[in-house]
Amino acid sequence: MVTLKVAAPGMKIHLGARTRSMDIFEEVVRIRKAGQRAALATIVHTDGSIPSYEASRMLIRDDGSIAGTVGGGCVEAEVWAAAKEVIQTEQPRKMTFNLNHEPGFDSGLICGGTLEIFVEPILPPPMLYIFGGGHISVALARTASQTGFEIGIVDDRSTFANSERFPMASEILTSYEEAFEKIRPNSATYLVIVTRGHKDDMRVLSWAVETEQCGFAARYIGMIGSRRKVISVYKALEKQGASLDKFDRVHAPVGLDIGALTPEEIAISITAELIAVRRNSENFPKKSVKLSELASPQRD
Repeated sequence: MVTLKVAAPGMKIHLGARTRSMDIFEEVVRIRKAGQRAALATIVHTDGSIPSYEASRMLIRDDGSIAGTVGGGCVEAEVWAAAKEVIQTEQPRKMTFNLNHEPGFDSGLICGGTLEIFVEPILPPPMLYIFGGGHISVALARTASQTGFEIGIVDDRSTFANSERFPMASEILTSYEEAFEKIRPNSATYLVIVTRGHKDDMRVLSWAVETEQCGFAARYIGMIGSRRKVISVYKALEKQGASLDKFDRVHAPVGLDIGALTPEEIAISITAELIAVRRNSENFPKKSVKLSELASPQRD
């Protein structure tokens, strides 16, 4: 085991309790199932004498703790710092270190060589919960699943929420109350509200925006409807005691503005917006109602 001499601020080293290399993959599976994020650093090339070996790995969790090693010293500290950025941007990167007896890369061992490390994000599979089992929901479930989203369906009508109608769904719930109790949103959770009426839309939206207060936070919350309907729902919830600033992160009307009319076209517009959020795109046009509009005259 290599003793680390340098650690970045916030780096949790846990000396003497490093996870064995073969256990790292089990930890990756656990992290993804828990809806958490991490980064995996792997030595992909070595040249000369280095304080580790090719294919050595270090797992950096979102909380800063680590498992495994890529050699120790300043190299490991720099990899840790880069991994935190990789987790945030969800973009991989390759790092090259020249360990030619430079004091800055002293790891406690005599070494001289080149080290290349690939740092990749470990992300949980995106889970899309669709509230409502109508025609748009069927089209959305089909389209979103084809782009890598796992699908969950929630509708209080078993004739709409069933495996025959949604064969791609990994989870089907036929009670909103059960869904509110069971679903624990996280950074990989996407919620789309497409119920059959204003009443259910309001109930689901009220729950969705309050989950963050309970320690959970969905990556995306979207609700279908015209601007007039969205404003009406927001104002109705405000009268019930909801704080308007909670709606600032809601995408409503849901989907990109591509002039969609049919259920299939609407599904594509919603899926495109989900992908834009998932991939951290900064350039997609947002058509959501702004809080400032609530004081303005309503319009479609």
